[in-house]
Amino acid sequence: MGQHQNISNVKMATNHKLIIGNCMDMSEILDESIHLAVTSPPYFNAPFDYKGLFKNYGQYLGVLRKVAKELYRVLSNGRIFVLNIDDMLIDGEKFPITADATRIFLDAGFRYRDRIIWKKPEGYLRISRRSGVILQNPYPMYFYPDNLLESIIIFQKGKFVYKSISNDIREKSKVDTKEIQSKKWYMTLWDINNVMPNQVLEKDIAAFPEELPYRAIKLFSYSGEIVLDPFAGSGTTMKMARQLERNSIGIEIKKSLIPIIKEKVGFNGQKTLNKNEDTFELIERKKGWIK
Repeated sequence: MGQHQNISNVKMATNHKLIIGNCMDMSEILDESIHLAVTSPPYFNAPFDYKGLFKNYGQYLGVLRKVAKELYRVLSNGRIFVLNIDDMLIDGEKFPITADATRIFLDAGFRYRDRIIWKKPEGYLRISRRSGVILQNPYPMYFYPDNLLESIIIFQKGKFVYKSISNDIREKSKVDTKEIQSKKWYMTLWDINNVMPNQVLEKDIAAFPEELPYRAIKLFSYSGEIVLDPFAGSGTTMKMARQLERNSIGIEIKKSLIPIIKEKVGFNGQKTLNKNEDTFELIERKKGWIK
């Protein structure tokens, strides 16, 4: 018998699976097999990205209800779902998406654990015309602020059993306290730069910044576990999962994003350091996807 090997410094081979289809159905994923879910759903009919995608607000909420039910099914007990979402202004009407989504996931069985506010740099605004109204009409009732904030809502399924994780895995997954302090992760206000428009791998995609899933994965999963993003987009969550030695599953409805995701996650023929044992699997459903 050889000596027990401490796995803290051992590189883990990871698997990354991309499912092309609609995430209202996650039938390829077993019950309670996911250790962390991180996602940002499409904005409701945003004029800059998703105009007319949903017939109405009720349909949008209906999609979230079905996704919530499936997420609750596939998440392991005690585990976390991190939802990046925000209210949306469409044709002068503001929709309370954050509140409605919170209610939907609570109704699905999740517990409300926390809410983080993501603050974008003040020099960047995708829609900057609202605040100009009161400058042109400096009178009461003309005030409409520009939005620099998004919500990161943290849900939990049941309660986590801390003793279920081995000491080796605990040590391998240890979070850098200096990073927590220097970047102020301990606060409910996170200053994170957003993805700038027209980035090569984010063109026409409302992608969230890598820092967001990076923090979620470090804070709420252990090395070698499985991270799910049901609205994979350009594959940002999958990329950070691989970088942090977690396995990942991404579900994406747009088949045209396959090469983008493979490029971002690092499975498009790129040479990688100490990562050549990682694997990539593509599942294309016969239906449920769009071009």
